[in-house]
Amino acid sequence: MILIVDSGSTKSDWIAVDNNGNKLLEKIRTKGLNPEIISDKKLKKIIKENEDLKAHKNSVTHVFFYGAGCGTEKPKNSVTAVLESIFKNAEVYVHEDTMAAIFATINSTTEAAVVCILGTGSNCSYYDGENLVQRVDSLGYSIMDDASGNYYGRQLIRDYYFNLMPEDIKIAFETKYNLDADYIKYNIYKQPNPNAYLANFAEFMFLNKDSEYILNVIKDGIRLFTKTMIMQYKEEIKTCPVHFAGSIAFFAKDQIQEVANEMGFTLGNIERRPIEGLVAFHTSKL
Repeated sequence: MILIVDSGSTKSDWIAVDNNGNKLLEKIRTKGLNPEIISDKKLKKIIKENEDLKAHKNSVTHVFFYGAGCGTEKPKNSVTAVLESIFKNAEVYVHEDTMAAIFATINSTTEAAVVCILGTGSNCSYYDGENLVQRVDSLGYSIMDDASGNYYGRQLIRDYYFNLMPEDIKIAFETKYNLDADYIKYNIYKQPNPNAYLANFAEFMFLNKDSEYILNVIKDGIRLFTKTMIMQYKEEIKTCPVHFAGSIAFFAKDQIQEVANEMGFTLGNIERRPIEGLVAFHTSKL
């Protein structure tokens, strides 16, 4: 049994397949397994609490794990050690989530492309058809992550408290969410996964896209992401497409296209959930 895992800060999707890519179990979902924001002990607990994973752990021969927070050696090694301690008969491979986005969006394994992630967090890399090139080291949700779910959640809360929202949007926002200041601060500063908490507010944008204010919030975030991340690859985007993966990208595809036209890059593929594209990629190599 082969396990392929696409893990973000909010959730992790697991698919179990045989060597031919045939699914052996229904898709498994656990909480996010980002080693930058939760401990090794918590990582292990989340995995062990899943009944399907527990029941089949000794049958697993390979684990291909793609995760947010796995871009540097220390967290990558932590996740590897946790997975090896649970799936004792498996070969374990841990990669940063950017590689999942690359393999899920490129049209062939040798295609060069700039590949972006817009989900709970955000990232952008260049794939030259063989190697990953990353020009910005991520410093996490509190400093970077432009145009991500947590970025948009933060922007909406700020606009609400600074009285920058139109009155009708403000009323709708406070009707949908608990915006008590103490409650917000408790979730951001006292609870685990504050980035995932903030990202929950991003759904509001896509339920209210008939608002000019909301459309401007979305496009301003994408413009900022283009400036800070995509434009790190100014030369590359002259000759290759810019692909996107993640739920924010999927729901904001029209606004991404507008910004692409405005700022001069070619929009390629947009994949909401990268994990499906990973199955064919890995089984073809076994």
